[in-house]
Amino acid sequence: MVHLPGRIFRRLVRSLFWAASGFLLLPGALPAWAGASENRETFEAVRAADLKLATIGWRLSVANAPLCDRLEPGLGLQLHTLDQFDSASRTAAQVHFGFATPVAVEGVVAGSPADRAGIRQDDSLVRVGPVDLAALPGKPETTQRLVAAQLAIADLPPAAAVEVEAIRAGAPIKLTVQPVPACRSRFELLLSSGYNARADGTMVQISSQFIEEYTPDQAAAAVAHEFSHNILHHRDRLEARGVDFGMLSGFGANVKYFRQTELQADLLSVYLLANAGYPPRAAIDFWNRFGPSKAGGIFRSRSHPHWRDRVATLEAEIAKLETVSARPMVPGVIAERSQPLSGDWQSLLIRHR
Repeated sequence: MVHLPGRIFRRLVRSLFWAASGFLLLPGALPAWAGASENRETFEAVRAADLKLATIGWRLSVANAPLCDRLEPGLGLQLHTLDQFDSASRTAAQVHFGFATPVAVEGVVAGSPADRAGIRQDDSLVRVGPVDLAALPGKPETTQRLVAAQLAIADLPPAAAVEVEAIRAGAPIKLTVQPVPACRSRFELLLSSGYNARADGTMVQISSQFIEEYTPDQAAAAVAHEFSHNILHHRDRLEARGVDFGMLSGFGANVKYFRQTELQADLLSVYLLANAGYPPRAAIDFWNRFGPSKAGGIFRSRSHPHWRDRVATLEAEIAKLETVSARPMVPGVIAERSQPLSGDWQSLLIRHR
C-alpha cells in the first residue's frame, strides 16, 4: 500500500491535483516550503500514488476487455507533461524527471506491454506510433497536452504493434510495443482529504484518500464501481432520460434512474474484480468499512441506496458468481447497456435484514 509521508500529504492536500497518468502542480505549491530533498520526496510520493491507481486501472481494463465495446491499446504507460508544473516548480521537475520532451513516462505498470518492451520511467517521448507528441496542443500549468496525448494514443488500433521513439539519458531510442486490448477509460487520482469518486463516461476519478487509507483490494473495489458506470454507458443513458445531475439527482423522477445505475454498477463491479484477479468480497469489505462513518454526501443521498442494502445485494450476487469458474465472466447487465434505462431499481435491490 502506498503511504505518503504525513507532512508531505498534508501540504499536498492544500496545493496539488494529480492524475493517474500525471499531476498538476499549482502555482506556489512547492517553493514556499520545499527544499531540493523535499521536492524529490514529493515528486516520488506522487509518482508512487499515481502508479498505484494506474495499476488498478490497468488490471481492470485489460482483464475485462471482452466486456467492453469501446477499446484502446493497452500499453501500461503512465504519462505526465512538463506543462503540468507551475513556473516556479518547472525547473525542479525537469531536472528530477529528466524531461527532454514535453511528454514523458512517469511510470510503467509492471508486467505490461510497455514494461516487456523495455520502456522505463523518465523516458521522454517523441512519438507513439503516428502520434507526434510535441505537436499536440498544450498550455503551461494545464493538463491540456496530457489529455490530448492520452486521447490520441487511445485512438490507435487496440492490438496493433506500436513503435515508440523516445529519449533516454540524452540518447534516442526506438522500441516496439505489442499492446493488448483494454477497455477505453482514463483513471485520475484527485489529491484530497475528502472521499469523492465519479465517472463521466470516459474517465474515472477517485480521491487519494481511497488509495491512502484503504487496502489495495478495497481501493480496487471503489474504482471498479466507478469503472462499471463507464462500461455500462450510464452517463449517456442518464442524459438520454433527461435527468438532472448534482443537487437535483435525489428528487422526483431522477431518483429511480440514479438508483438503477448505482445498483447496476455495484453488481457489475464484483465481476470486474473477479475477472481481474481481485477478491469479489473486497466490495463488501469496502462498504462495511466505508459505510458506517463516511457514507455521506452523494453516498447517502436519496439517489443512492443505503449502504447496508448495497452490501446485502452484493452478498447475493457474489454467491452466484462464486459458482462460476469460467473467465472472463460476463453478467447479464452487459447485454442491457444498449437499452434505455427503465428506472426499475427495486428488482435489483436486496434489503438488509
